[in-house]
Amino acid sequence: MGRGKLRIYLGAAPGVGKTYAMLSEAHRRVERGTDCVVAFVEHHNRPRTEVMLHGLEQVPRKHLDYRGSAFTEMDVDAVLLRAPAVALVDELAHTNVPGSRNAKRWQDVEELLAAGIDVVSTVNIQHLESLGDVVESITGVRQRETVPDEVVRRADQIELVDMSPQALRRRMAHGNIYKPDKVDAALSNYFRPGNLTALRELALLWVADRVDEYLTEYRSEHRVSKIWGSRERIVVGLTGGPEGRTLIRRAARLAEKGAGGEVMAVYIARSDGLTSASPKELAVQRTLVEDLGGTFHHVVGDDIPVALLDFARGVNATQIVLGSSRRKTWQYVFGPGVGATVARESGPDLDVHIVTHDEVAKGRGLPVARGARLGRSRIIWGWVVGVGGPVVLALLLNTIDLGLANDMLLFLTVTVAAALLGGLFPALASAAFGSLLLNYFYTPPLHRLTIADPKNIVAIAIFVGVAVSVASVVDLAARRTHQAARLRAESEILSFLAGSVLRGETSLEALLERVRETFGMESVALLERAGDVDPWTCAGSVGPRSPKRPEDADVDMPVGDHMALALSGRVLPASDRRVLAAFAAQAAVVLDRQRLQHEADQAKELAEGNRIRTALLAAVSHDLRTPLAAIKAAVSSLRSDDVAWSEEDQAELLEAIEEGADRLDHLVGNLLDMSRLQTGTVTPLIREIDLDEVVPMALGGVPEGSAELDIPETLPMVAVDPGLLERAVANLVENAVKYSPVDEPVLVSASAMANRVEVRVVDRGPGVPDEAKDRIFAPFQRYGDAPRGAGVGLGLAVARGFAEAMGGTLNADDTPGGGLTMVLTVRAVHRLPDLATATAERQAS
Repeated sequence: MGRGKLRIYLGAAPGVGKTYAMLSEAHRRVERGTDCVVAFVEHHNRPRTEVMLHGLEQVPRKHLDYRGSAFTEMDVDAVLLRAPAVALVDELAHTNVPGSRNAKRWQDVEELLAAGIDVVSTVNIQHLESLGDVVESITGVRQRETVPDEVVRRADQIELVDMSPQALRRRMAHGNIYKPDKVDAALSNYFRPGNLTALRELALLWVADRVDEYLTEYRSEHRVSKIWGSRERIVVGLTGGPEGRTLIRRAARLAEKGAGGEVMAVYIARSDGLTSASPKELAVQRTLVEDLGGTFHHVVGDDIPVALLDFARGVNATQIVLGSSRRKTWQYVFGPGVGATVARESGPDLDVHIVTHDEVAKGRGLPVARGARLGRSRIIWGWVVGVGGPVVLALLLNTIDLGLANDMLLFLTVTVAAALLGGLFPALASAAFGSLLLNYFYTPPLHRLTIADPKNIVAIAIFVGVAVSVASVVDLAARRTHQAARLRAESEILSFLAGSVLRGETSLEALLERVRETFGMESVALLERAGDVDPWTCAGSVGPRSPKRPEDADVDMPVGDHMALALSGRVLPASDRRVLAAFAAQAAVVLDRQRLQHEADQAKELAEGNRIRTALLAAVSHDLRTPLAAIKAAVSSLRSDDVAWSEEDQAELLEAIEEGADRLDHLVGNLLDMSRLQTGTVTPLIREIDLDEVVPMALGGVPEGSAELDIPETLPMVAVDPGLLERAVANLVENAVKYSPVDEPVLVSASAMANRVEVRVVDRGPGVPDEAKDRIFAPFQRYGDAPRGAGVGLGLAVARGFAEAMGGTLNADDTPGGGLTMVLTVRAVHRLPDLATATAERQAS
């Protein structure tokens, strides 16, 4: 019996309809007469999914007891005994309860497949092992249940069950996915529109990559050499010359014209390791193509046109972009050139674009990569062996007679030794000097520089040719070895620079210290000046006695027109300046980034301060007048002698005075808090505390019964400033009570999510549209047609300011069924459990 086939329904998030689609497929197979059973399907109390189970045979589950609780898992033995044609197994990444046959459900599925049973299963994109870190960075939640990517890749069919984030959130709000008491927390956390959009993109890209793999595999199995233009793939042939940037940009424009276009830049190096390309220019072009969304490839091949066409056909490319030849007219006598050859051999399924550029017909003009120096001592010893070795050997051979053939082999050995030590030139000197000694001492007539026997002439000529050839090969190998070691060191340094860019490191001093360590210098300084005649100033330096001018340094590397990297300690060889130039460019970028960030922060502070001052004047001139006017009117009425006020009237006027004074106190308090936030004088005193010690105190400013509290005792402690947290929650509750209906109390609840705790203030008021959710947190903003007496619009701004001062966040979200939910997030403090508890939790997971 052969292995069963696996079909997987892949989704971006829970609730997109994977299980429903799997059950629909089961009904279709049953109608066609296929023996199909439900091995394990979890409907999660979703009515529509539960209905789909009707009419399908279900294998009884296996009951397990763990820590005093009862669990059910798929009974693998029962399914194997039943031996259906197709088994439905939901949630492929599920972790089985301890005591089950296997630790993971995908391992159960492997047993069914090995028994020849076809399996239809489901999995979400966030459960793939390789995407765990990506999903955690998006959602803030680490997925404990994962499945190896290879298990999903081996599936015979993968079908994507897709749904837009808006539609999925509507399903969630209508209660079609989770129970109503969990809907609010889900929409505010995992099921945010941004999270769902990112997860959907991950699922689409992952499936697209698998489809591409299947296509490549099919073409390989069926030996399809013809290009299938399933999507535009544009290969750019690079030579390392300056025209490469023009070609890359041109290819990027071509890719933008077609949906899903892809740019693949390729540089083909000869297999002997030598290259006439500029490494610096290739690095620039690599960065450019990656910035434009393409990829860079380094291919080895002696026949460049053949290697380029093989690469293009191997990646199923549809177009090739090449530059017009830089060769001069007379150089075409050596052949038609790469562009013409590729165009001729490309065939009808591969378009070739020849792009003109500024370097056409100007000659290659590329720097030739020369071999690395072997060192002064090695060269000296090479000359000693190359010149003195033949003399010593001739003296020894004069005492014994070994024959001309053996004499030549010994002289050839000396030539090889000279090549190993000193390179090509000492070896050539050894070959020439050795041939003269062979002629003079060992070739008849002896002691004369003539050769009587023509055979000896041939022997001497062959000796010289072999000696020169061997010396060239040995010299080349020695230089290549030295050069490879050097290039490896350079690549490690450039890799560090690239990594620092990706990591966003912005410390200029750390970069300069790295330069000093790399090149073994005493001090390094980054110098700059405003103009050609202005004095130099130091933007950053490390080490003692750093140079004040480039002229004072042992090595200086210009960066643009008015900046230079100056190093003191020793003189660097020219070969080190290439890597030094990369360091210099990175230092300039870091300096610019620091200054731009500083200027942006200053501009933001100035703009915010001006806006706050303008709004403050407007608020004082309008909103504060309302309670003052009410207080003055009430006081004037009480002091009037024309009217005899009853006790009830006096009490009402006194109540109006008290209410106006309270309103003034609240408004002035918010104004002072906002001014403290804007001037940066709010210094939170962070300490660990339980939420139930702070949040209840924040409800004292609202009428009794207008707010309900739900703070679980199992919540972890939080790291906050109790005073700031109380003020923030109080402002949120007062705002919610203001807009919520009288018969709908505001709900204040809290829950733990990963390494944070969220406090949610839920009202059933009119709500706020998405485009206004951020605006309501701006100072002096009120949503809708709130009257002037409702406040100056600082409550939410102060609450968000206090939240951010404590390292938290405050955001607004919709309340399912109508209303607004304020989500205040603070950092949780998790205590380390004891060893027994930790072991038990790992076993449970």
